[in-house]
Parts: sequence; structure tokens; C-alpha cells
Amino acid sequence: MALQPKFSIITVTYNAGDVIGPTLESVLSQTYTNYEYLLIDGASTDDTVTKAVATGVEFAHIVSEGDNGLYDAMNKG
Repeated sequence: MALQPKFSIITVTYNAGDVIGPTLESVLSQTYTNYEYLLIDGASTDDTVTKAVATGVEFAHIVSEGDNGLYDAMNKG
């Protein structure tokens, strides 16, 4: 039996409601399915998280809280 390693896909966002669609479509189009998907949002004031959830992507975890910038968000992931 061949091993199917699990990996994580992490998307970090901040006020990305207008541009997150293509990223989520890319994740949905993957043929390898043994992954977990995390959305780390920097407390967006637009509809980023709402749009992400509405796409039907199955997120393993969503965090939407203030952070200290891009690298802090990446480290949370």
C-alpha cells in the first residue's frame, strides 16, 4: 500500500475579499486530496472570511484575528 502523505495548504489574507476567489478555486481544483486547508486572516474589515466560507472549501481551521503583519500570520499557520 502506497503512503499518501498529508500536507497543509495555508492562505494568509487581509482585506482580500475582492481577490480571494482565484486562490480558493485553485485549491478546489487540486486532484490530490489528502491535505488540510487553513485560512489565516488578519481581522479583515471586508467580507474576506464570508466569501471564503461561501465557496464550499472545507477548511480545517479558520483564524481571523489581529496580527503583527504577514510573517506573523504565516507563523500562525
